[in-house]
Amino acid sequence: MAYDFKPFEKRIKEIEERAGRELAGIRTGRAAPAILDGVLVESYGTRVPIVQIATVNVEDARTIRITPWDMSNAKGIEKAITVANLGLSVGADEKGIRVSFPELTSDRRTQMLKLAKEKVEELRTELRAARDHVWNDIQNREKENLMTEDEKFRSKDEMQKRVDAANRQFDQALERKEKEIAG
Repeated sequence: MAYDFKPFEKRIKEIEERAGRELAGIRTGRAAPAILDGVLVESYGTRVPIVQIATVNVEDARTIRITPWDMSNAKGIEKAITVANLGLSVGADEKGIRVSFPELTSDRRTQMLKLAKEKVEELRTELRAARDHVWNDIQNREKENLMTEDEKFRSKDEMQKRVDAANRQFDQALERKEKEIAG
């Protein structure tokens, strides 16, 4: 009986999606609204993401414009971005909030690159843990005579193909981020 990799594939997909979010959150010199995804604003007694209470647009290469649907949320949005300590300049005006991305220094670029590599390594560790879980499950199935030794090794090869593909995705994402950081 062939091993069912659907739960493993789902887990890989979750890790890959998280990789996209994590790397998008690493700020480069370019304005990227994704950096604000993790910022929660106190609004009407609840903490919500900015996109649920405002429109977020890229104004130019180094500026994001946030237009709250209710201007009474402007101060809360401004405060939340400042408290998030993202290294961004925040200012309010009559139209909403302007978020400016400062030019990256070479030290900051090095820090960003190091952070990106750390994030990818964390994701690889998570992937290895998922792989180990599947491998233990495959070995247990063989011990319980639910699969033959040949099926076990065939399943191991299939599992490794999926892991290798995910690692290639991580490498490509990191490569793109390195180019983006280098400017």
